[in-house]
Amino acid sequence: MTSLVRAVARVAVLVALAPGGLVHGQTAAEVAELRARAEQGDAYAQFDLGVMYDTGRGVPQDAAEAVRWYQLAAAQGDAYAQFDLGFMYADGRGVPPDDAEAVRWFRLAAEQGHAGALSHLGVMYASGRGVPPDDAEAIRWYRLAAAQGVALAQYNLGHMYVNGRGVPPDDTEAVRWYRLAAAQGHANAMSDLGFMYGTGRGVPQDYVQAHMWRNLATSRLTDENRGVAVRGRDTLASLMTPDQLAEARRRACEWDAAHPREP
Repeated sequence: MTSLVRAVARVAVLVALAPGGLVHGQTAAEVAELRARAEQGDAYAQFDLGVMYDTGRGVPQDAAEAVRWYQLAAAQGDAYAQFDLGFMYADGRGVPPDDAEAVRWFRLAAEQGHAGALSHLGVMYASGRGVPPDDAEAIRWYRLAAAQGVALAQYNLGHMYVNGRGVPPDDTEAVRWYRLAAAQGHANAMSDLGFMYGTGRGVPQDYVQAHMWRNLATSRLTDENRGVAVRGRDTLASLMTPDQLAEARRRACEWDAAHPREP
């Protein structure tokens, strides 16, 4: 899994912790109580301990120990533990890398409706990791996750429609999915939506909208994709009038103000 994919998924997991789950700044006594509950078979506590060892929060970071606790919770059917266990196998953290085992755990979580697992099963099918490549199957899982609002799945659907993978090529449909993901702050979706506006694919060509989305993407991307967004934004700027450029920047500022990022 890419670090971006894992980071997005980790945030989703921490936000969606079960009631009574991990919180910031737990005391030693609270950690001890959590461990006692986990050792007594409490799946929620086992999952939370797994997250703590996985992230080094409240205990020394230890991927193998994280896997141990995830496995105990996952064996009891905890979908969040199954999902995270899938990541550990996909990344080879605490266990030898094993994409087939990752798929198995993602599937168990997905069968319980876990949105992140639905999305990542799509990734595994699209990339042929742990399963034979199957774009149609990837689309099926992406759609289920996108219906739950998973920005990564929405973005990946846009990519599939642009490239005609598993579906007939359809730029209009690609724009629709990119827009949904971009509205949630997905940086690559913002960049690709800017590209679609700049080239008039799936939408009427609009340099103002294109620059706005590319500009928003540049402040959020940190990898090589940022260079693509920056070059695209600067190329657009060379084609725009001063008034158009000012309007694009104004809209980007307004969008940023209306969509504050998580600290």
